[in-house]
Amino acid sequence: MKISPFKVEEWMNRYESGALYDLTTTCIKPLTINELCGHVGINAFDIPLTYGDITGSERLKNNIKSLYSNQELNNITVTHGAIGANQLVYYSLLEKGDEVVCVVPAYQQHYSIPDSIGADVKMYFLKEKNNWLPDLEELFTVVTSKTKLLCINNPNNPTGSVMPNWLIEELAERAKQKNVWILSDEAYRGLNMIGNPYSQSIADIYSKGISVGSMSKTYSLPGLRLGWVCAREDLINEINHQRQYNTISVGVLDDYFASVALENRNLIQERNFKIMQSGIKTFTDWLTKEDNVECVIPNGGTTALVKYKKDMLSRELCRRLQNRTGVALLPGETMEMEGYVRIGFCAVALEQALGLFSEFLRS
Repeated sequence: MKISPFKVEEWMNRYESGALYDLTTTCIKPLTINELCGHVGINAFDIPLTYGDITGSERLKNNIKSLYSNQELNNITVTHGAIGANQLVYYSLLEKGDEVVCVVPAYQQHYSIPDSIGADVKMYFLKEKNNWLPDLEELFTVVTSKTKLLCINNPNNPTGSVMPNWLIEELAERAKQKNVWILSDEAYRGLNMIGNPYSQSIADIYSKGISVGSMSKTYSLPGLRLGWVCAREDLINEINHQRQYNTISVGVLDDYFASVALENRNLIQERNFKIMQSGIKTFTDWLTKEDNVECVIPNGGTTALVKYKKDMLSRELCRRLQNRTGVALLPGETMEMEGYVRIGFCAVALEQALGLFSEFLRS
C-alpha cells in the first residue's frame, strides 16, 4: 500500500525537538505519573505487566461510556491513540472506489488513508469568513447519494472552531437523508471554552455516527497513546476484527492510568482550563497588538490558525523563524492551508515566544 508522506508528523519530527519555544504543540502540559497518582493517593507499581484486556478493560470502557449519553460497553473499543482509532475505522469501513468527503483543514489521516485504500476522496474547505464552520448548503453539494463517509473534526484542529449542537444535529439529519456515515474526530472534545465543555457527540445522535476520542488532549496524557472508537455494535465488531492484526491490546498500564484519569477528570479539567484561559488571554492580547497577522479567535481546542501578512511560503517562514529565534510554528501548508501557521496557545513561555515571532515579522 502506498500512502502520501504525513506532512505534519514529518515536520514535527524534524523541527519540534530542536525548538527553544515549541508552539507546534497541541497538548496542554502533560501530567506526570506522580501528579496523576498523587491526586487520588494510589500506588500503581504492583501491576503485573501482562497483556491487557483485548478491547479495553470493563473499568476503562465504563469510564469512557460516562462521557456519552447514549452508549453501552459493546459500542466502545479501545485503541492505540486516536490515530489508531481513525485508521481502524477507515480499514473497517472503506473499500476501493468508495466516495469519501473530508472537511478540511483536518488531520491528514482523514484524507490520505482513504486515498491510499483507493477511495474517491473529495475535500470541503472551511472558510475563514464563516468562522471556520461548515456551510451545510455548500457541504451537501459535495456530499452526494454516492458518498459513503463524511469526515469531520470537532472541535477543529487547527482552527479551534467548535460546531454548536444545533449545527451538529442538522448535519446528522442531512447525512441521514443521504444514508452517509459520519466519522467525527473528537480528540479535543471536553475543551470548549464557551458553554458546555463537551460538544454533542455524533455517536449519541446518529446511528451511523462514529466518534473517536483520546486521552491526549483533554486529559493531558499523550504519553499513554490511548484512544477509542464509539459507534454502533456491528461496526465495532468489524473494528475489533481489524485491530487483532495491529493492536492485540493496549498496554495494561495505559489502560489503568486512563481509568484513573477519567475517574478524576474534574480535577484534570480544572487544572487544564486554568492553563487554557491563561494561554488564550496571552494569545488574544498579542493579536490586538500585532498588525502582521489575522485570526478567528478559537472557541475550543488548544490551537489557532493564524494568517500572516508576508509574501513568504509557510514552510520558509517557519524555517527562518526557528533558525533565527528558536520559535517553532507549524506551517499551514502541512494542513493544506498555505499562508497560515498553526499556533498552540497552551505552550510553555507563550508570551515570550509570541514576542519573538512579532520581532521576526517586523524584520
